[in-house]
Amino acid sequence: MHIPRVRLRKEYRLKVWLTIISLVIIGFVFIPHSNRSMMRAYFSVRCKNYQQQNFSKKLNDRIVDYSSQAKATGIAICGNRKEVEKRVSAHKLFKVRSGSLYVVDDMTHSYPYLTRDSKRLLEEIGARLKDKIAKDGLKGSKIHVTSMMRTTEKLKGLRRTNGNVSDNSPHLYGNAFDISYARFTFRKVYVTECDKWYMKESLAEVIWQLRQEKKCWETYEKQQGCFHIVSR
Repeated sequence: MHIPRVRLRKEYRLKVWLTIISLVIIGFVFIPHSNRSMMRAYFSVRCKNYQQQNFSKKLNDRIVDYSSQAKATGIAICGNRKEVEKRVSAHKLFKVRSGSLYVVDDMTHSYPYLTRDSKRLLEEIGARLKDKIAKDGLKGSKIHVTSMMRTTEKLKGLRRTNGNVSDNSPHLYGNAFDISYARFTFRKVYVTECDKWYMKESLAEVIWQLRQEKKCWETYEKQQGCFHIVSR
């Protein structure tokens, strides 16, 4: 007897979903009681009332106030990719890749390179945020880095779509990067608006603390949907 392939696929998908549901139920029954609250957080569809202050509005450094210092601690401006590669060969710039702490987005107007101190700052932001959110059921969630090292060539291209781009942008010196506060990678099955807000303000708090420690300058860029950070 011939059974249509479409029917077989439907039956296979049904078995997969039944297996997943069974594993979840078994997990809730047999896992230690102390871990059940964390499991519920991953599968919850309710908007959790996080006990988190608003820190994003405190990130208000102005580029004009620190651009000269950023220039002094950064690298010489690069005109194009070849010059970026020379800085990399000279160990003045370092490649930044996605990992356990953050996701590096595909970049059209910048290159995924930073100075050594800036890369360490980014890693510290990711590590501090990881520790902060783990206890609230968001373990494994990651930030997205949207912009890093720019060349004058890239700056010209960006100016066509963003008229607010500065000719003295710290991104030119390799010690600035942008982190999105609108997009995160979550491990939760269902992500609420409260989760997104909590991630944004938790990230802002971590950046603000580092600012208080005089490790960076920071700007809340509302139109661009990101936090602009420069290592000191």
